[in-house]
Amino acid sequence: MEKARLIASDCLPTLSGDRVRLRWLEDRDASALFDVFSDERVMRYWSGAAWTEASQATDLIASIRDYFDKQTLFQWGIARASDDVVIGTCTLAWIDASNRRCEIGFALRSDHWGQGLVSEATRLLLVFAFESLNMHRIEADVDPRNEASIRLLSKLGFQREGYLRERWLVGSEACDTVFFGLLRSEWHSQP
Repeated sequence: MEKARLIASDCLPTLSGDRVRLRWLEDRDASALFDVFSDERVMRYWSGAAWTEASQATDLIASIRDYFDKQTLFQWGIARASDDVVIGTCTLAWIDASNRRCEIGFALRSDHWGQGLVSEATRLLLVFAFESLNMHRIEADVDPRNEASIRLLSKLGFQREGYLRERWLVGSEACDTVFFGLLRSEWHSQP
């Protein structure tokens, strides 16, 4: 017997906010994705190096579709509401439906930093994860030097839960991780 899918449709739903929309990534978004993930400032605290080939964007879109089919990762494009141009991504990864938990991740083009767009996008994603997917726990894995992401997660109610030394090898650099978690009960108790 096939297990029930978390999302029954053939693509991710669009989640709309005032300034951003989280939407299904299309082939036409490959150039915009390359702009995000080829930026060394964006990739500084990522678990991989900045992209160097445009084909990496088309490969990402293909892998997003494959993971969606397996229901193990849901990755939306963060698009400006004004013109639908993709300026980043917001992700639910390592989805474990039986334990109702997943990890959250996000990336935004550096020329859009400091405008509250990731905060808006992440709030949309948390509402969807807790309300529509019925998640119990959402986790985040952050480089401890990534102060902006840590501030955002803290503002959203995530609690610091652990520190792992040299968890990731990014190029030749061993990088630490700080783990954060947010429980459904904590999310619902926020003002």
